[in-house]
Parts: sequence; structure tokens; C-alpha cells
Amino acid sequence: MTRHTPPPPGPSADEAVFAALADPTRRAVLDALAAHGPATATGLARRLPVTRQAVAKHLAVLERAGLVAGRRHGREVRYLPRPDPLDAAARHLTRLADAWRSLPGTVAP
Repeated sequence: MTRHTPPPPGPSADEAVFAALADPTRRAVLDALAAHGPATATGLARRLPVTRQAVAKHLAVLERAGLVAGRRHGREVRYLPRPDPLDAAARHLTRLADAWRSLPGTVAP
């Protein structure tokens, strides 16, 4: 008799956001969307030092993390930033910083 082992759980929402933000190119994609508004992968590639294919792969990671949403307009997919997952990650970091501040011997800024 073989035992079925369930697959490990997927990353939490915060983990997916932090993993997506760990890459400087993905942060540049988010910066470009924040500065210039919704854009296609082709439009973003014009602003960044990477190919359209690389931008598309980065957008897929950002979309899985919930940081961008793609909306089809005819043949194009325009991406726009979604701030809620970023807000949730910021709240997590604030709670962590507050907990650290309460520890004895914590170095003040």
C-alpha cells in the first residue's frame, strides 16, 4: 500500500509579494507602471534595459503575486499596478519592525 503525500502548501501571499519584489527588474517594472500608468509588455520594454520577452516573464511573476493585473484591449494586454498586496506586505513589515523595537538591546536609528 502506498501512501499519498499531499503537495507542500504554496507560498503565502506575503511570500509571493516579497519574492516578486526581490528582483530589481520587477521593481523597475512596477516603478514604470506607477510613473506612467497602464502599459503593455512592449511599452515597458521600451523603458527598460530588457527584452519584451523578459518583461513578459517578469509581469507573469508580478501577476501571480497579485501586484499587477493584465486587462485585454483588442490584441494587447495592458498591465496596471495593484497596490493592495503591497499594502499588506508593508503592514507585515511594520508589525515586524514594531516587534523588534520592543526587544531589549535593539539599536535605535
